[in-house]
Amino acid sequence: MAANVSENETSEELKEIIKLMWGNNVKEDVFQRWTQGFHFSADEPTALVQWEGGPCAVLAPVQAFIIKSLVSETWTSNWREVEAERVNRLLIRAACEILCQAYGGQKYRLVHMNDQEQSPNSEAADQNVNSTETGVTSEPRLDHTYFHSQLRVHSVDSSDEVEAFYLERIQMLRETFGVLLFLYSVMYTKGLEQLNTEVTDVGEPMIDGEYGYGSQCLINLMITGRAVAHVWNHDQDVGGLKLRGIDKQSAVGFLALLEHLRYCEVGSFLKNPMNPVWVLGSETHLTVLFSFEKQLVSAETPTEVARRVFKSFDPEGNNFISSDLLQDVLSMLSLVSDPEYVEIMKKKLDPDNLGIILLSAFMDEFFPEETISVPDTFTLFHYNGLPRSCPNNKVVYHEGSAVLLECNMKCVLDSNPMLTCLQTKWPSIEVRWLSGSTPSLN
Repeated sequence: MAANVSENETSEELKEIIKLMWGNNVKEDVFQRWTQGFHFSADEPTALVQWEGGPCAVLAPVQAFIIKSLVSETWTSNWREVEAERVNRLLIRAACEILCQAYGGQKYRLVHMNDQEQSPNSEAADQNVNSTETGVTSEPRLDHTYFHSQLRVHSVDSSDEVEAFYLERIQMLRETFGVLLFLYSVMYTKGLEQLNTEVTDVGEPMIDGEYGYGSQCLINLMITGRAVAHVWNHDQDVGGLKLRGIDKQSAVGFLALLEHLRYCEVGSFLKNPMNPVWVLGSETHLTVLFSFEKQLVSAETPTEVARRVFKSFDPEGNNFISSDLLQDVLSMLSLVSDPEYVEIMKKKLDPDNLGIILLSAFMDEFFPEETISVPDTFTLFHYNGLPRSCPNNKVVYHEGSAVLLECNMKCVLDSNPMLTCLQTKWPSIEVRWLSGSTPSLN
């Protein structure tokens, strides 16, 4: 393993990371909401528990990567009955994957506490886990000034060394400051220069100073390794401003409740991730949806690529483009784009000479056969880490039976935010939850 970074270097770089995270002033009450480890539910061995509002910006993405491993593996026994040692390895694997995505190309920078000033020993930590499940915390809390003064950085060169580091220090992740130490490691591994390039406004803290919520930049960093503020595909030019988005299909996805109000646009890279696992965003909280049905996601088909490229020339979402843009669209799709051919296609696709080309006409002409391989019935599971948001205060995975109806009409119900959120990906979806009640997004 590489040697520890010098204290002076650690101090200066961490100061900048802390400022980027919290702003100029760290509010003690907000900081305390983030002081928790990666604790697992007594009722669902692989489900993380969140005690206060805020750290879902880290916990939900880590949970999504834990579930990604569960979904990817072939289970000979019950996947919901996992031994503690394997749970630890799932946690470490999730941490490694998130760090690898964020890796800035220099070194992996793993933030930990001064060995002489570690948070409580294993016995005390175990006591804290037990007492916290009843809502009472017996463990003394350090204030943010003292905590930050005890931070140290260990540099390693490979993901194998990252895994070895956490295997030796699993309690560090499980104890009081596990979430923050891991978050700082992700940011430090990403690198300040790259963070400052991707974050839209470095003067805006990544953790809200009043409520402690993580910004979209922070959420995207954890989900995709890219600390950008938007969830659409690629970068977009809006009024001369270059607004950064997601640059490739992600390992786990993201769906947003607010998309139905057009407050944001979630692109296909997040809606159709490589694994059937999605972080769900409400106005104030993050939860996770997943399925073992692999056909719900896939590599982009030529049809999907064409639809995405067409829509990149239609930033308003009108489902049409100016006829003058047809040559650019064809060129980006590596289709014939000679001027003579383009003129012929303009007349065919815009017979009334309206100056626009409809998405539907374009797709019918160039990609007429789209085979839909998504099953019309499948099983979903939902995770919410806040005990107070779960029936009987028990953090468990809630199972539902989903059906995709034949019609594409959707009924938006303000009284059912879960369904509204899922309809941003599957417009005709209906879900029957086995518990009889719809799980909460908040």
